[in-house]
Amino acid sequence: MISAKDMLRAEIERMIDTETRAWDEQDPELLVSIFHADMVWPWPPDNTAHDPMAWVFVQGRFNRDRWRDRWRELFENYILVHNHRETLRIEVSAEGDGAFAVVDVDTLWRHRETGDALHWKGRAGKGYTLTEDGWKLIFHTGLLIYPDEIVA
Repeated sequence: MISAKDMLRAEIERMIDTETRAWDEQDPELLVSIFHADMVWPWPPDNTAHDPMAWVFVQGRFNRDRWRDRWRELFENYILVHNHRETLRIEVSAEGDGAFAVVDVDTLWRHRETGDALHWKGRAGKGYTLTEDGWKLIFHTGLLIYPDEIVA
């Protein structure tokens, strides 16, 4: 018999799979559908910048139209070479209303005109909150490489 916690973990895994599918299919509508209205996403300047003093906000607080258009622009200008993601951990709160996931990401884009690479590689911490509309991604750390760990 599947426990309640295991069922909640499966729901978070589906959220992670939906995000992965949005990147794979380059679907900005699907991507923004998983974000909570209060989502913020700080980003390190590179995947070795562990000190949050150096982190920046690229897009500010979640704004569906602005974020969707930003992702659409990425998809129009870059070709997805590969998108490898591995979920390492999902932890659900005792109350069943919050969750945390650790995902290793290795996503490579190539600019359509210049051929320049845009490589997202590292480990992400993803926070989820249960809302009236189901689970939503409410925070996400930028990708970081951890020296003692092997990442995707």
